[in-house]
Amino acid sequence: MRFSKYFLTFLFLTVCFWAHAQQQPATLTLQQCIQIAIKNNLTAKQDSLTAEQQRINFLQAKENLLPSINGSANRALTSGRALNPVTNAYITQSVTSDNYNANASVTLFNGLALQNAIKQASLAFQAGKMNFQAAKDIVTVNVITNYLQVLDARDVLNQDTSQLAVAKQNLDRSEILESHGDNKFASDVYDLRGSYQSAKVNLVSAQNTLDATILSLYQLMNVPYNKDTQLQALNAEDLQGDNGINPDDVYNTALTSLAQMKAATLSRQSAEKEVGYYRGLLWPQLTLGSGISTNYSNLNTGSYYSQFRNNYGTYVQFGLNVPIFTNLYRRNNIALAKLNLQNQQYIEDNTKIVLKQNIEQAYYNMAGAYKRYQALLDETKAYSESFRISKIRYEAGVLNSVDFVTSKNNMDGANLALISARYDYLIYSKILDYYQGKLASF
Repeated sequence: MRFSKYFLTFLFLTVCFWAHAQQQPATLTLQQCIQIAIKNNLTAKQDSLTAEQQRINFLQAKENLLPSINGSANRALTSGRALNPVTNAYITQSVTSDNYNANASVTLFNGLALQNAIKQASLAFQAGKMNFQAAKDIVTVNVITNYLQVLDARDVLNQDTSQLAVAKQNLDRSEILESHGDNKFASDVYDLRGSYQSAKVNLVSAQNTLDATILSLYQLMNVPYNKDTQLQALNAEDLQGDNGINPDDVYNTALTSLAQMKAATLSRQSAEKEVGYYRGLLWPQLTLGSGISTNYSNLNTGSYYSQFRNNYGTYVQFGLNVPIFTNLYRRNNIALAKLNLQNQQYIEDNTKIVLKQNIEQAYYNMAGAYKRYQALLDETKAYSESFRISKIRYEAGVLNSVDFVTSKNNMDGANLALISARYDYLIYSKILDYYQGKLASF
């Protein structure tokens, strides 16, 4: 009974510790989100397995150059009419015989098929590693983009919260004035009530947007949603326009540094070696073989050991295999390999085209977001000053509530647009960092 109590207590503590270990930390950084997403991404895991399979194929391709060595041993028990293994004459009695053989063979020449197979497997292995890296890069870009969208939504929520507080202050003031009959227009309090309710609606919408972006981030990380987890804010950074880059420079850098591009090029090169491999199989195959054998029989005189030692024989042979007609399957394999090569060439060319288009799109989106941000800075300053003056005039009773609410809405809209433009710029600039191989420094 006492043992059962201790065991249950230990089990309970273990479960509690495990559950606590599985919980996400109270605050997640961007780097932690990226690491979790890569660790749990099934596509990246599949690409990792594929790369490992290609590594094994590469090792096997190299080991195919090694000689093959085989050994065999067998015992035969015969009775009745049989061939005497000593005199080769027919006898009628029981015979016990043992045979031992060992042989080795190696391919000396086969049209460089084995060498091309090694090169093909090596390039396929390198392409597999690049595909794995590309999968991790894509996860990283998606997490960075979603993380920034969460911060964007959070800033919008904070702005809407501030706007709601201001709307509540204005409404409270108007209701006090209304209770004393001091409002200049009867509609003032209703206009401000409408403005207050609109601010509440905006706040609810902002909260829903934030919840949706956080949920999307958790789905990218493939972990259960935890509403209590916070995301660490990124250091504020100045917006630097085009960062001194242009699309052509980014594209040329991506051609040599982007894992996705490297994978496409290596796959095409691997397909080229595959064609060489099948062409090599059309050539005659020259092999070298050797072996040793010995035997024992109860019909022979001498001990088991003496027979084993004295009956051995060896051989060395050269073999030449000339493929004269093999149902054309070798040539058909060449034709299929050529089609695969052409397809890999199309994939590489299409990867370059899509890459250039995506870089151009990201660059001009970034440039557009920066221009929009600069314009919104001036607009926000202007509307903020306009609202400051409108507030003074409204409180002095020389401005009606409609114009006051309009002025406030203009300022609020400009502030929200400024936040979105800033994060749009950051997202597109990080995408361009990805194309330039700068994700590790982020």
